[in-house]
Amino acid sequence: MGRIVDTLKTGRVLVSDGAWGTFLFAKGMRAGECPDAWSIERFDDVADIARSYAEAGADMVESNSFGANRFKLAHYDLQDRVSEINEAAARASRKGAGDKYVIASIGPTGKVLVVAKDITRDDLYDAFREQAIALERGGADAICVETMSDLDEAVCAIRAAKENTKLEVISTFTFEKSPKGQFWTMMGLSPAKAAQGALAAGADIVGTNCGNGVELMIEIAREMKASVPDAFILVHANAGLPENVGGIDVFPETPEMMASFVPDLIKSGANIIGGCCGTTPAHISAIKRAVERHNATANH
Repeated sequence: MGRIVDTLKTGRVLVSDGAWGTFLFAKGMRAGECPDAWSIERFDDVADIARSYAEAGADMVESNSFGANRFKLAHYDLQDRVSEINEAAARASRKGAGDKYVIASIGPTGKVLVVAKDITRDDLYDAFREQAIALERGGADAICVETMSDLDEAVCAIRAAKENTKLEVISTFTFEKSPKGQFWTMMGLSPAKAAQGALAAGADIVGTNCGNGVELMIEIAREMKASVPDAFILVHANAGLPENVGGIDVFPETPEMMASFVPDLIKSGANIIGGCCGTTPAHISAIKRAVERHNATANH
């Protein structure tokens, strides 16, 4: 299958998957349950999520391991099962994805170095290393260090994956737009600094996920591309910003609405396009059709 970056060097735009959390709830997960534990307890259901996205046209699917680090698993008294849970998560996605790439998810620990006096960079590095090694063992092709807001934490995760596995590493951050129109992470990191810092740490692909619909992601991708013009960029946008309808958060953007922004997203610098909160296989299928139209035109 080759490396993801080698495929991107051909000029082809790739499609990633969509939301996992809402899918798990649709399959019966209850509030308060550990989502990551489903990779063991409901392995076939987790594999089916990956299969659904692969069948929708995704060239790569993530894994059900976003919160499967020792710090977050400790909330469920599962901190001693990190390796088991991560390996199962990768195996489930590998089974469901077939011949597609598996970009295994590593999310934040919930610990902030500047605040948590009991946590060091070495602690974070060790936690991420534990995850990355198990995800590689389970069959992942790449690690997706995602939804980061703190560059120090992202760097620990990137280094842990690069130095202890042979996997490619994707690093994405979550931004909010300020009243002055600038984008910052919760820790005050700009898209430009995030991309530059992640690449300097060894990331192969950088990008942004969650927190924004496609329109704002176009601005973020453009800012990243301007600061790192030779880098490959991944974008996982939400299906718009959630609206509370009858006490339930509903994401308003239809598959067709999201797909309509694909040409502008590609122009802004995106090389891999997928979805985050509120997106479904139908969204990914619509994005795939738009990307295929672009790829067909670009190759002629």
